[in-house]
Amino acid sequence: MLETEFLIDTELSKMHLEEALDFLREFYLLLQSDLFKDISKTVEGGVGVLSYTAIIPGNKGEVRVKIKATSPFQVEFTPTIRIPNLDHELDVFKEDIIIGIHTFEDAIRQSTLYFAWVEGKEIIPEAPPNRRKKASFRIFGSNMILIYLLFFGVNLVLFLLLGVIAAIIAILALQFIIILFSDRLLLKASDWRITADNPRVHILEYQLPLEEYQKFQEKFNDNIIIKMKEDIYQKSLGKGLTPTCQLGEEIFQEYGFHCHPDLKVSKVVDVYSIVQEAASKFNMAMPQVAVSNTMIPNAAATGPSPNRGLVLLTTGLLVQLEEDEILSVVGHEMGHLSGRDPLILFSIISAEFIMRFTILTPIVVISPLLYLIVALGVIFFVAKFFETRADLLSAMKIGQPQVLASALRKIGYQRLYAERISPTRLPSWVNFDSHPPIYFRIDRLENMKSAPKVKSPLIKSARDVVNGFKRTWGW
Repeated sequence: MLETEFLIDTELSKMHLEEALDFLREFYLLLQSDLFKDISKTVEGGVGVLSYTAIIPGNKGEVRVKIKATSPFQVEFTPTIRIPNLDHELDVFKEDIIIGIHTFEDAIRQSTLYFAWVEGKEIIPEAPPNRRKKASFRIFGSNMILIYLLFFGVNLVLFLLLGVIAAIIAILALQFIIILFSDRLLLKASDWRITADNPRVHILEYQLPLEEYQKFQEKFNDNIIIKMKEDIYQKSLGKGLTPTCQLGEEIFQEYGFHCHPDLKVSKVVDVYSIVQEAASKFNMAMPQVAVSNTMIPNAAATGPSPNRGLVLLTTGLLVQLEEDEILSVVGHEMGHLSGRDPLILFSIISAEFIMRFTILTPIVVISPLLYLIVALGVIFFVAKFFETRADLLSAMKIGQPQVLASALRKIGYQRLYAERISPTRLPSWVNFDSHPPIYFRIDRLENMKSAPKVKSPLIKSARDVVNGFKRTWGW
């Protein structure tokens, strides 16, 4: 009888592993009694185990599921009878479990204390991204499309001041200057520059109960937390040592705070080496590398050419992903740089801009708002070709399409779930987003059993996007 086993990586501390099983039981299994039965939680070898039977829709059979509270989680699927063509059903069950665990992890993050350092760099507090950083990521990141929107209001002012021809020249010149210096602008907006001399990001996590986290926030203001970070730094990295949870606990106790040992997690990520490996696989010059100290998982790449690029990662991405997943995400960003996507998309946007005030002017005059909606829709749809190509280039060069799919599922699980429960997937294709639907990206990558060999990645990716869009219409 077929048995299927797989692992689910997790950032959870030891104490939260069994709680994740309780979460799955209460908010996933028990709420769907028509799909799951024989639900039980036991202990095997000192490890909590959640077991249940999943009923395959259409009375096609049943699958016995066992999830062990280890790090990573161990999952076993055992069909009760031999069932042909079971892959799709097992994929759905697997994705449900992964989404459930990521949902629980996200809840734990809301009461987690994060501390991150880079050797020899300024000590900066962890915080949600402010408006400047959000804008920097979106405007100076790989797709550059938001420059189109940013300059819409500026365009009107320049037209009034300079006239049509002079305004067009001034606007295109200004946008080109921004593209030309986008790497420097995004670097300036980041918190730390990563170099060969200071290559690693050190992270400590304290996954506190919500009540304890609230007490910590009430007792210690930002200035005291920064002082704690400085004390940990001076007693570890300042002496050539790695920050540890134990050392962090000693510093906390000096300030009158105690944390349970099973709630701590530490991590060290050699960011420079990861980007260097990706650059080597792409046979490209090493780009500049920067980190933004925000817990929102994100990555971006920009620059006027492959030889003058910048890759930026957030500490949130480093926390949530394993190193092979980070490498594949960096491979996606390197795909943008190698394909000169910022310049190509700038050219597309500029061409539309010029046509709007020349051969398309009669159409624009009839309905400016309708024209803008259609133009933006077309530009964003075309931009999906380049995002999809970046996925493909990562799969080709890094050689880990399944790993990139895993990374996308982790950082985009909420969007993936929303796409799954939506009555139609059409809105996720026609919204003003340069990224294709995440279900499409994940399915496409998981269908690549190994590093693909594609003669023309852009043409292949454009066809895949068009075919994916057509399937939402049943074509």
